[in-house]
Amino acid sequence: MTRPRIGIISNQHVIDGSYRTHAGGVMNTEAVAEASGGMPLLIPADPRFLSVEELLETFDGFVLTGGRPNVHPSEYGEEETEAHGAFDRARDAITLPLVRACVERGQPFLGICRGFQEVAVAMGSCLHPEIRDLPGRSNHRMPPDGTLEEKFALRHKVTFTDGGVFHHLMGTREVMTNTLHGQGVVRAGKRFVIDGTAPDGTAEAAYIDGAPGFTLAVQWHPEYNAVNDPVSRPLFESFGKAAAAWQTGQRAMPMLKSA
Repeated sequence: MTRPRIGIISNQHVIDGSYRTHAGGVMNTEAVAEASGGMPLLIPADPRFLSVEELLETFDGFVLTGGRPNVHPSEYGEEETEAHGAFDRARDAITLPLVRACVERGQPFLGICRGFQEVAVAMGSCLHPEIRDLPGRSNHRMPPDGTLEEKFALRHKVTFTDGGVFHHLMGTREVMTNTLHGQGVVRAGKRFVIDGTAPDGTAEAAYIDGAPGFTLAVQWHPEYNAVNDPVSRPLFESFGKAAAAWQTGQRAMPMLKSA
C-alpha cells in the first residue's frame, strides 16, 4: 500500500521580484515524510486551479502551514487596516472552506501558525493583528536576527488543559515551544477549543469540539526538527496515523480521548 497522501498548503512567493511561485518549506515536507509517514504533496492554494471538493477526494489529510500573509479580517467581521499586514485571499478561499469540510467529514488536518489561525477563523473565532500590543501580552514574533536555529529556538512554555487532548498526546501538561507569530486568537468560536496557552494567556493549541476526526492545530512551528523534537514528533505521528486510517476507509477517526 502507498503512504497516505498528505496535502501541504503552499504559499505564494515571488522570486527575483517577478517570477511567481507556489512554494512550501522543506521543513514541512520532511515532517510529513519522516515523522508522519505520509507522501508529501504541495497544494497550490488558489481556487483558479483546483476546488475544495477535488482536494477532499484526492488527499488523506492536510497540513495547513505557516505563512507571512494573514487571514483577511473580513473573514472574521473586521475592517482591513495597515496593522493586519499582507494577505493571501486565494489561500483564504481554499483553506477556510477546506477546514469546515474536513471537520464535518472527519478528514484529518493539522494546523500550524497561520494554519492555526485559519482553523480558528473557519470556526468563528476572531484574531488580533498584533498580539504583543494587548495589555500583558508578550512579543511572539520571530527574532529579527540570528541563525535558523536561533529563530526557531524554544522560547516559552505552553500549558495544556489537565486531562485534555494535548495532555493525553504529549504525556505532560507543560512543554517548551518556539514562537514566530504576530497575530493571535482573541475570541474563540463556539467549537474552537483552546487546549493550551502560553504564559501570557495567548492561545497556542486547539481542537474542534464534536469533530469526528483529527482536528489539531498549534500556534507554534512543530515542523522544525520534527523527527527529533519530543513535542513535535508525537504531534506529527498522531496526525500520520489519522491520515493512514482515513486512507484505509475509516472515514471518521475519533479525536484522541482525554487522559
